[in-house]
Amino acid sequence: MAENETKWVSCPRCGTKNQAANKFCVECGAALHHQQQADRSSRTEKILNNATKEINSWTGEDTSVEINLKAFFKQVFKKHTADETDRIFIAGTKETTPTLSEVADKEVQPWLFSRVFLSLSGLLLILLAVLLVFRNSNAYPGLLFMGALAVPFSLLIFFFEINVFKNISIYQVIKIFFVGGAFSLLMTVFIYSLTGSGNFSLLGSILIGLVEETGKLIIVAYFVHRKKITHIFNGMLIGAAIGAGFAVFENAGYAQNYGIGVLLVRSFGSLGSHTIWTAILGAALVLVKRNSPLRKEHFTDRHFINFYVLAVLLHAFWDMQTPFADLKLIALIIIGWVAIFVLIHAGLREVKELKKLKANLKIE
Repeated sequence: MAENETKWVSCPRCGTKNQAANKFCVECGAALHHQQQADRSSRTEKILNNATKEINSWTGEDTSVEINLKAFFKQVFKKHTADETDRIFIAGTKETTPTLSEVADKEVQPWLFSRVFLSLSGLLLILLAVLLVFRNSNAYPGLLFMGALAVPFSLLIFFFEINVFKNISIYQVIKIFFVGGAFSLLMTVFIYSLTGSGNFSLLGSILIGLVEETGKLIIVAYFVHRKKITHIFNGMLIGAAIGAGFAVFENAGYAQNYGIGVLLVRSFGSLGSHTIWTAILGAALVLVKRNSPLRKEHFTDRHFINFYVLAVLLHAFWDMQTPFADLKLIALIIIGWVAIFVLIHAGLREVKELKKLKANLKIE
């Protein structure tokens, strides 16, 4: 019965049943593609709901998460003043860190990251014009740096914006970006010296994912422990800073060896790579750690392991040589961002739980 039902669609005009392969209704001639699009949309929504429910179960909540990109990025398309920009960056000091009651627990709507991206992209185009149009090779070092920096640093600002606790200053973030990025690269190279380098086969790509995600995780764990991080949003920001720094240094290295074309591909591919993967690791580590001191048991917690395996697999499939490489990268970017949105939801849920706990303590 179910098999037969899948072969038929109803005409949106007259309701007549038509074979799913038909482009027009056999009764009234109306186009059937709208019904087919609706069916595809329904299937896509079902897949997304199942995916968010599964990932959200790793955070301790057995429900799907609604992802409304239009509402989330609403502020990107609005005009903002310089004062609004300053207020975002003035955060993380004793005077500017809000109390728990002042922390927003509603949907975040970042926008400043888009301005940073446009500014850095504009500088990149200027340097590219100097090099290609005016044949001035002095622009080449700056081009390498800006090309490596544009996307990862813009993503870092994104994660800085969505940190609703506003308890980490931009100075601290940039410090972790450079120091954490450099040390995570050093840690990765050290682990490679013990394991050997991977290649782009299945097993080789998995080795790359394991080594590089573990190398970055070690540095994330250091900063989480040192700064006594207890909030999911903070862990996500720490991870993003380290991942973005790693991405910048790695992109610059690839550009030096393989040229501007590879630099531009890797730079814009950074939208769904190291910054996102390490943000997932940072958020997941704090998710299982919460207020307790960091212990080895946290790294073997099944909820953390799920996110760790996800980051490793995303990295492995990213590097693996497969057919339809462009479609593969798009799919991996989408999966990575779905995980990020689920963790954002978990972060907002954490704020609500903390506020509720504080209110109950006051009542008692």
